[in-house]
Amino acid sequence: MNKFEEQIYNCMKPVEELLAKTTNPLHIAILENFRRHVHLEGAGMFNEIVSSDMMVYHPVYRVTWGSEPAVIEGKEGVLNFYHIASKSVLWHSDDLLAVADWGIADELTFHQLIKGQGLLDLGFEVDDPDKIYHYSSRQVFLWPYDETGRLKGEHLYEDKSTVKIIEVDPADVITPERVAEIHRECLTKLEAEKPPKYWTLEVIKQQLEGK
Repeated sequence: MNKFEEQIYNCMKPVEELLAKTTNPLHIAILENFRRHVHLEGAGMFNEIVSSDMMVYHPVYRVTWGSEPAVIEGKEGVLNFYHIASKSVLWHSDDLLAVADWGIADELTFHQLIKGQGLLDLGFEVDDPDKIYHYSSRQVFLWPYDETGRLKGEHLYEDKSTVKIIEVDPADVITPERVAEIHRECLTKLEAEKPPKYWTLEVIKQQLEGK
């Protein structure tokens, strides 16, 4: 296992730690939705993300990556966004995570392994469009949720003063397919320990009442 794989395996540890000390049913639902969403996204299981028990009817995403911020509306737009993003290796680390009735705030380091051409398309300068680079920056993710714990959108704000772009040794490169394997493994393990629909507020309330 190389350093990038290890970080991907551990990317949901902060959520696990916060869940362990969270008692509010809505907050638990939001955190479980968030954790499941990240694993589904990494696994390429995008239709499950936009299902009616995970996401509201009309989500709105605000993304400030690269030189041209974007607003993405509706589930079809969200699916297109994920299909494009899935061409890169993505993960995050070093979270400062909080949950409230309105949703999640997470300051984190966002990472990508991305071809030079992809960085050129985002407005960055790199030496070789065919080489793989490790792109990272501090970002703030604000994810609003509704009163039942369903995602309303993603607001992704990048601190461009923290951007780092480093060429990756070919021996350390991992593929999007490997990332998907890791997230499917994590999701399978998680869901083996949980009841059906464990991310929904209704099931969480039932579980808490049964304790």
